[in-house]
Amino acid sequence: MKDLLPSEVINIALPPIIIVITVISALIFNKLFTKFIKKSSADINNDPTNYKFLKHAITATIYLVGIGFAIYSIPKLQTIAKSMLAGAGIAAVAIGFASQQALSNVISGIFIVMFKPFRVNDRLQLQDNNLTGIVEDITLRHTVIKNFENRRIIIPNSIISNQIIINANFSDDKICKWVEMSISYESDIKKAKAIMAEEVAKHPNFIDNRTPEQIKDGEPLVPVRVLEMGEYFIKVRAWAWAVDPPSAFVLGCDLLETIKERFDKESIEIPYPYRNIVNRDEGLGLS
Repeated sequence: MKDLLPSEVINIALPPIIIVITVISALIFNKLFTKFIKKSSADINNDPTNYKFLKHAITATIYLVGIGFAIYSIPKLQTIAKSMLAGAGIAAVAIGFASQQALSNVISGIFIVMFKPFRVNDRLQLQDNNLTGIVEDITLRHTVIKNFENRRIIIPNSIISNQIIINANFSDDKICKWVEMSISYESDIKKAKAIMAEEVAKHPNFIDNRTPEQIKDGEPLVPVRVLEMGEYFIKVRAWAWAVDPPSAFVLGCDLLETIKERFDKESIEIPYPYRNIVNRDEGLGLS
């Protein structure tokens, strides 16, 4: 080291310094931008999707620029790079083929953020795989979905962008929960419908989704209708509205319990399957 010229010492020390500065810059940016996203997310109308995707994009840019400068600061690598400049076109084609899937994921991620078929915090159900969960993050490469067991489902952007998706939060968070009960043919249908309507209306998660015109026309607060005449049952359905899917889930679970309890008190029978068996031997007098 004593025999090295100052310029040579700088050339040796510069690449590690650039790498360290790059890593520190990326970490500081990530920390500050994450705080900004959390602060912005406090506003219920603020969509964090663009911010999170932008954070990943800028972080990747910081690393690419920093590593590029570090490589360029090494004189020997500069010479190699210049000698390989003639073959840059062939190398670009080779890299393009090798990174086709990665580029597809990045482009698909950009399209997801631009056109917003889903956003961060949306509840999704993927029809092909029957996976359900909440969108937690959209990165340059993949989308992270947290399922209801608190596990993360990692799906490449190019795959999820081609899936048929049920988005419970697209355009409107309100959701209609069907509450269905089966009663016997001997039960009082009108009484059963009245009980279901009362239980739905008094639940704290239920909301009145009627328009002013529907209220004026006398539309019921909770529509309850006979849906099916089965082999041994009558199926009755109540339409219950809630502000969002989680509220609707709790609403549906609670109503199944409270309506069953009311049916028991009011002698509304929930039937079991049964069969009439005829002994033909007795009718014919055979032993």
